[in-house]
Amino acid sequence: MNREQIFKTANLTRYTNNEKIEFKYKTYEEYGYMDVIRYQEYANDWAKENETTAPKLPDGKTVKLADKSIAKDEDIELVMKFKNDFTNDGYTIIRELPKNSKDANVLIAYKERSVFARLWDFFSGLFVFDTVNYAEKTENYSKYVEKFGEVEKKIYFATDPMNGLPCIMGSGTKHKYLFYFDDVFPFVHQNFVTLNLGKRYSSGKDFFEYFTQNQGEVAHRDYTYPDGTVAENVGYDFHEREFNANISQANYDKFQDGYSLTNKTYTSGLSMIGYSFIIGIIATILVYIIGVPLGLLLALKKDKITDKIGNLYIIFIMAVPSLAYIYLFALIGGQLFGLPTNWPTGTVPLVFILPIVSLALPSIATMMKWTRRYMIDQMTSDYVKFARSQGFSEGEIFRKHILKNALIPIVQGIPASLLASLTGGAIITERVYNVPGMGKLLTTAIDECDNGVIVGLSFFYAFISIISLVLGDVLMAKTDPRISFSGGGGRK
Repeated sequence: MNREQIFKTANLTRYTNNEKIEFKYKTYEEYGYMDVIRYQEYANDWAKENETTAPKLPDGKTVKLADKSIAKDEDIELVMKFKNDFTNDGYTIIRELPKNSKDANVLIAYKERSVFARLWDFFSGLFVFDTVNYAEKTENYSKYVEKFGEVEKKIYFATDPMNGLPCIMGSGTKHKYLFYFDDVFPFVHQNFVTLNLGKRYSSGKDFFEYFTQNQGEVAHRDYTYPDGTVAENVGYDFHEREFNANISQANYDKFQDGYSLTNKTYTSGLSMIGYSFIIGIIATILVYIIGVPLGLLLALKKDKITDKIGNLYIIFIMAVPSLAYIYLFALIGGQLFGLPTNWPTGTVPLVFILPIVSLALPSIATMMKWTRRYMIDQMTSDYVKFARSQGFSEGEIFRKHILKNALIPIVQGIPASLLASLTGGAIITERVYNVPGMGKLLTTAIDECDNGVIVGLSFFYAFISIISLVLGDVLMAKTDPRISFSGGGGRK
């Protein structure tokens, strides 16, 4: 994809010509496409190293580093040094002079980064661990120490003063609460490890935080500060407090430590992954408790009227595009049963019905098809014929041989179905019913050319797929004693 497409949703008209150049290359740098060096940063570093406040012009006069005219003259020694140094290192120089009074001078050096370097950055920074050394590395920590003293470095078990439940707290870490329980889905939370999948271009927010953060209107609660004072109708989630080196004396007295910073709020709705979880897990359960028994029934009634009706439904699901029958289910549910077909602002139980039905019914047909096929394959196997010749009853053959062997491949698919339903969301279903879940993320990112989200989601789904396959194989080995991971493979 042309990298210019990432600016598809940006309002570039608000920038002057040179500001637009600065903005684009700053964005390229944030995405990791290239290394960018700005002259102003270079000049500031040069001044610090040479213990001076500004470079000299050829006539010996001193120019302030903030002066936009510093790079106008080709004869300025520092400008020439900047250009020569980075050109020799393989950088390309961009120099744009002001075209009007509102424009700023642009002098930057950039160098493209290889795909392998960008991959290394992605994977090396994938997991961010919260350690007790975080606080001392923050800006203005020295001022904090002068005012309040050193922050003790420790991680310890404690009783959560907010709800009386056990928790793990930190001191010197970024987060105050490293592990805790509360009444917000998924009810168990941790801040030890953060998954860094990149940032959304449209908002600049951390992508993983974006789809795990609760949505909806702010839900206000009363909060008792550690000093005993009570704040009424507070919307902030103080379980997510972070270290603040710039904390005021008043807030320090309230919290009795430096952990006062929080931007997260309690909301009335679930997170994106929460909505997808509820819809997906219920749909998956319905698929197995309905699809498997119906598939068994079709196999037992092979070529009879029951089997023909079941096959008709299977063929309908296979032949009709998924978008068509989802709209058909929405029409029937909305017109005949009065069920809501569009997601409301608040969480109404009835609004879950049609997305669950639309997600479950096609998968039930697929489960029926494969269960029927596995059963018929086993029923016509030689070992079944041999069991009949030995005088075993049909019930014994069905329970001890046919059913057990037929369900092995179905069991293998359970982890994949569960993990996909818990984390993936349903792209088409959620878009049709406007569900604020995970399903819309990928298509929205593609529409907006948000490369960071596309890369992050692709990795996330690939990781879930691999875990699903591994768990499926493990479960199949547990179900079928003939499969072993410890035995030697291949020919002796």
